[in-house]
Order: sequence, then structure tokens, then C-alpha cells
Amino acid sequence: MPAGPSSHRARHEPRWHRCAPMATATASRRRLRGCSNTSPTSDFPTAERMTMTDRRAAFNAQLDAAATTLARLQQLNPMLIDVSLREPCFSSYLGHTLEQKLQILPLVDGFGFKNKIVATFDYQDPLHEEVEDQFLAWLNQHQYDLTGALAGSQVGKFGPEGVFVPDVSMQKVVRYGVPNTLHEIYLLPAGQPFDVVAERVRASLAWLRANMTGDGGGAPRIYMNVVDLADAFFKTPQLAYDMLMLLAEENVTGLSFEDDRGTYFPFQIGAVVRAAKAVLREGQQVLFHCHAGNGMENASAIEALLAGADGYWGGMEKESSTIGHASLGELIANLVRAGNANMAQYQLDQLLPVAHAMHEINHNEPTPRTWPIAGTDAYREMLISFRQVPDRFMDLPPEKIGGSYTYRIAPTGSDVDAITGRVAELLGTTISATVANKMILLMRTDLLNGVRMSYDDTASLRQLLHRAQTRLRMPLSEV
Repeated sequence: MPAGPSSHRARHEPRWHRCAPMATATASRRRLRGCSNTSPTSDFPTAERMTMTDRRAAFNAQLDAAATTLARLQQLNPMLIDVSLREPCFSSYLGHTLEQKLQILPLVDGFGFKNKIVATFDYQDPLHEEVEDQFLAWLNQHQYDLTGALAGSQVGKFGPEGVFVPDVSMQKVVRYGVPNTLHEIYLLPAGQPFDVVAERVRASLAWLRANMTGDGGGAPRIYMNVVDLADAFFKTPQLAYDMLMLLAEENVTGLSFEDDRGTYFPFQIGAVVRAAKAVLREGQQVLFHCHAGNGMENASAIEALLAGADGYWGGMEKESSTIGHASLGELIANLVRAGNANMAQYQLDQLLPVAHAMHEINHNEPTPRTWPIAGTDAYREMLISFRQVPDRFMDLPPEKIGGSYTYRIAPTGSDVDAITGRVAELLGTTISATVANKMILLMRTDLLNGVRMSYDDTASLRQLLHRAQTRLRMPLSEV
């Protein structure tokens, strides 16, 4: 019997077309049996619609795109502004006294930062002096060279008679001779018409230019820190555009903005940077600062730089105004990971020691275990396959940033290398792989028996070692 129209069509239509309309449970079952098209529409470019040549070309294109982006990371030389003297103390349970400022200052300078924020003067009660005032007075008294230093300030206001009144923070920047400023404003909530905001900004910038003396006696660097530019960009884009246009017309070094709650995705931060670069004048810089909130802070910092940001400001360690931020220590380490030779301008062999020292100063306690890169467990090996080694792509061995591998014991995950390494560290003795393996089996037997404990301290590890040696009928190590 000749085939009917429907069977004729089925024989000649490609399999992807026959499967595509089945956006049902039945279709899902058929896909599991062999139909590879998982799109509910037939125009999705699945592999079955591509030739072998096209597939390889698409595969290679992704390799090329990744290589191109990595090459861009390797060439970046962003301006990094350290804020270790202010950022971590804002959320610290202890805060800073003058003593902590004076301990942190040589760590910042010794690492090689040329730009640093030494204070933010826009306090909640600006007439009440704080440790920042005491610190700047000390720097002035001891004739400390403030070249490259910045201080935070905020825009002034017009008085009842229409006379501009500079904010107290602006006056302090001038009083203490700080040559550059991060000049702050929030756009939201929009309590004033934008033309009023614009006049305040213009008057503030004019006052700063007239009263500040910049590095080496030149003009000051003034970065307008529009803290909530990202919020305005996505919620009230016209307001964000108007502010960028205002800055493009003003004699200002550049723009800074923040993800101060740490809630945006990296692609959104990249969009804000590209929009700002499109509107600002050529040569005006864009800076970024990102707090932790959704766990994407380090990715957002990288995305901002790839999108064209000229610099980033942050503290050397992760502690900040929220639950952390994309720190300069993490950013520099990740650029080293990418193969960026420009990071050699900093004392990389001091990166981890400085980050740890700063956290001790800020909190009187060690760096948290699980922080990326600088966490106390970041380079404590518990399984040898996780070790980052010099000859493996994208690894960052700790020796490159002033650290070294140590060991820790996890009953479920640790291998023979971790056990032997930790025994050598804590007990000062060498054990065989046979003994280490018996120790692993004993820990896992303990878990089977409902016994849950840490074996990572000296006493517990010694007891575990002796149990293993007893089971193996070996003499006990005198440790």
C-alpha cells in the first residue's frame, strides 16, 4: 500500500522537527530515548541541525572567546585605591582607635599601593570628631606625605538665602590637606528636583576645585561617588542619565559607583559601567566598589574592569561594611591567577601575610576559615587532588601570594597525603601510608558507629594515630 501524506512527511522530515512539538511528559520520555532536541521550539540551533564542521567551529569559537577575555584580563592595569584604613572598621565589633590606624598604615604603604583613602569625613554627626580626625591630625603633625591620598566627602547645600554652604566633610578635606576626594551623593530617593541636585553638585565641585590643592601642588582629583547609580540606572534610568550628563559637562576626574548592598549580578554591573563610559567624556575615569550580599562580589569586580572601568577601590582584606566585599587582596590574586604581569608592581609575596595581619588588627582574631583565597583553610590541603599547582591552568599556588600549603583532617574526605602531612605538622613524626590509611578507616568506622568528632587537634590526632598503630600491631610513636 502506498504511503499516505502523513507517513511520507514523517519519513522525510528531520528527527529534530518530528520531536519538537512534543512539549509534554511524553516528549520528555521520547527525548530520553534518543531525541536530543530539548527546546520547545523548532528553530533552536541544536547539534542535530548542525554539520560536523559547524559543530567544531562553534566549539572552537567558545575557546577563542574565552582566550580573548583571558588575554584582556592579563593586560589590565587598573588603578587600585586601598581603603583598609576605613572599610573594615566600619563593621568591626571593635572599631579602630588611633593605634589600629597606625598599625595598618605601614602595611598599606609597604604592599605598594600608590592611592589610598585615609578617611571618610561624611559622618552621621559631622560636628562630633572621630578617630579619622585624630588620625589625620597625627599625619599632619608628623608631616606624613599625603601624595596619592583621598578622603571621603559629601556634597554641600544652599542655605535659606541661597548661599552655598560646603559640607563639614568638604571643609575637613581642605583643613587636613588631603589632595584628592571621593565626593559622595545618593540619587534615591529623589527628594529634590534634579535641577536642584545639579546645582548642589556644581557648587560643591567648584568649591572643592577652588579650595583644594592636589598632588604635587596641582589640581585635585575629584571622583563623584554616585553611590546608588546602579539602583538609579535600573529603576529611574533618566535620572541616572541626567547625572552622567552633568558629570560629563563638569571638570571632574571621573565617576565612582557602588553595589553597596551586594545584590546585583555581574552582567548588570557591566551594563552600568558601559553606559557610564558611553556618556562621560573621553578621559573621565570610572571606579567601582562592591560589597558582599549575593556572593558575586568578586565576579562583579572583574566584570566591571572587563566592561571598561578604570579602577576599583576596596580594603586589602574582605571585612567591610556589610558581610564583606570584593577585596583588593582577592582582586589582585585573581589577576595573578589570570597571568597579569602588571600585578608585580605590588609586593605579592606579602599578600596573604598582610591580609591576615589586617584581620587580626581589625578583629583580634584569625581570618575566617572559609573566605576565598585568604581564608585560613583556603590553602590547608585535605585532599591532594584539590591542590593548586604551578603547571596547571588557572591554579594559583599559595607561594605566588606569600603563602604555603598546610594540612587539615576531614574524616570523610582526607586522603593519605593529608593525614601524613598533618601528623608531621602537629606531632612532628613521619608515618607510612599503611598507618595513614588505617587512620582514615578508623575515622570512617567511628562515623558508622555514630561517633562524630574533630581529629584535627594535637591530642585527638595522637589518640587516632595510636589506635591505628595498635590495630596494626605496631609500636606506638612517642609523640
